[in-house]
Amino acid sequence: MDDAVRKLVEGYLQKAENKLKVAEKLLGTGDYEDAVSRAYYAVFHATQALLLTEGQKAESHKGALTLFSLLFVKTGKFGRNFGKYLANLKDDRESGDYEVFSYIDLETTETAITEAKEFLKEAGTYLKAIEISKDIPDKPS
Repeated sequence: MDDAVRKLVEGYLQKAENKLKVAEKLLGTGDYEDAVSRAYYAVFHATQALLLTEGQKAESHKGALTLFSLLFVKTGKFGRNFGKYLANLKDDRESGDYEVFSYIDLETTETAITEAKEFLKEAGTYLKAIEISKDIPDKPS
């Protein structure tokens, strides 16, 4: 993998970490819909980083989910639960962002952030294993 792609991967991962930190802050202030949205975007950006390692880039949110499922879940590189995390977070984010009356509550938000943390941790472990980035934290803050 060339340096330009490696920098993009690392950039997406940094963006993912930043979104996760914001999600945690928003949880603390009770802004559940926005916290779920930021948790989703943390996972979305990590997914984009992963897709780059396969020479792919999703042009849509649905595309990210489809490509992740095909390239990482169906191949056994990631457990099925990570595909479910991405799908659930996408659905919850859409509900919170677009529905007048969403079902996003404290429990949904805590689950979203937990799943986002697990996803980012697994993405970091995977990328280290294939030696894409040696500076990826093992555990999101």
